[in-house]
Amino acid sequence: MLFNSIDFALFLPAVFLIYWFVVNKNLKLQNLFVVLASYLFYGWWDWRFLLLIIFSTIVDYSVGLSLDSVKNKSKRKFLLWISIIVNIGLLGFFKYYNFFIDNFVEAFSLLGKNLEVSTLNIILPVGISFYTFQTLSYTIDVYKGKLKPTKDFLAFSAFVSFFPQLVAGPIERARNLLPQFYNKRKFRYKEAVDGSKQILWGLFKKVVIADGCAHYANIIFNNSEDYSGSTLVLGALFFTFQIYGDFSGYSDIAIGVSKLFGFKLSKNFDFPYFSRNMAEFWRRWHISLSTWFRDYLYIPIGGSRGSNWNIIRNLLIIFIVSGFWHGANWTFIIWGALNALYVIPLVLVKKNRNYLEIVAKEKSFPSLNEGFEMFLTFCLTVFAWIFFRANNLTHAVSYISEIFSTSIFTIPNYFESGDAWKIVVLTFLFIVIEWIGRESEYALENIGLKWKQYKRYAFYYVLIILIIIYWLDVGGEQFIYFQF
Repeated sequence: MLFNSIDFALFLPAVFLIYWFVVNKNLKLQNLFVVLASYLFYGWWDWRFLLLIIFSTIVDYSVGLSLDSVKNKSKRKFLLWISIIVNIGLLGFFKYYNFFIDNFVEAFSLLGKNLEVSTLNIILPVGISFYTFQTLSYTIDVYKGKLKPTKDFLAFSAFVSFFPQLVAGPIERARNLLPQFYNKRKFRYKEAVDGSKQILWGLFKKVVIADGCAHYANIIFNNSEDYSGSTLVLGALFFTFQIYGDFSGYSDIAIGVSKLFGFKLSKNFDFPYFSRNMAEFWRRWHISLSTWFRDYLYIPIGGSRGSNWNIIRNLLIIFIVSGFWHGANWTFIIWGALNALYVIPLVLVKKNRNYLEIVAKEKSFPSLNEGFEMFLTFCLTVFAWIFFRANNLTHAVSYISEIFSTSIFTIPNYFESGDAWKIVVLTFLFIVIEWIGRESEYALENIGLKWKQYKRYAFYYVLIILIIIYWLDVGGEQFIYFQF
């Protein structure tokens, strides 16, 4: 079920009313309803994949309880490996089986050996990368003694399957989300209003900005050989705002919907395109995944300790694995490696922690130096996104080669439609709103609070009208990160 669909527009108020007015008297019943609603939400795509979520839930719940009762170190490690093998095994099979088979066959063909190994017609379960990492972090935290295992199977099932963030995050830690299922929730009007505003802003990001930019990004990338270097730059810019609007929009909707039900999710995006270097960018982009890899991979393998060579190795590992997490394609691996090359110099000269506060805090404009740093960081990000969006490495190389040709100095084609200027203007206004609201949890949180009521509501209605217009034009487009 898509957030930007008629189905969800009917599903959400129905679940909201039952949750607060029918099952609100009993915590167990309320948690059971969350589980059932979440399974309906997820099963809307393909009910068969519910078996994977249920199986993963049972495995990690059982391993958690066993870890609490077993004191022998080797037995505890064995239990941990059961969880790791089951979770990563399922993820690896559904997401990477064909990738490894194809590359295995290709490697042998280079040696003159032709193998006949067929791939499988595997359907990737929506959101498997997200809920797999969520349940795995629970087991690891219990193993390390950072978390007491729960004996409440219903609460644990709700934690694993919680529908707002089930298929595209944020990837919640059990320490944050699981305890919220232990306590009775109270409806708070102010929090519900705030959640509704965040949902509105998330829908605007997705339907207007992301889907609006996607139309032109797809035309340019899918026909890149027909366009000049300047137009290809424009296509890369369109995709840059498409993926930000798409993914951060999903996170805003997920966090906003959770507020309607009395839950607080972790912040997943913190205005990353206003970053002054690439280390800051990665502290602000997909925060739940970045911190997951930091805590469960980077630090355990040594982190920033040891020699420079160890630091370089560790950073390459975490970024390449992060790239591979996004999909079974060499383009994602190169994208991850490229971001590692961006960050490594900053870590080596100890400038990776230079910018912990948002740029130009309590100021209207950045300094000239900050503006230049933001521009440079943004350009590096746009360049890396070309690999992320390209169909394959050959496509990425040819796309970049044409950009760095003399045709980059030509006026960009506005191709088939004269309407491109509309999304350019809307994207510019979107950037302005994000800049004004950059010190808030999300851009719309505090904008207009001091306006007269009719002005504030007029602003909200303009956003709603734009969402409806663009939704009618493009329909309910799937979120990019559903494929990951």
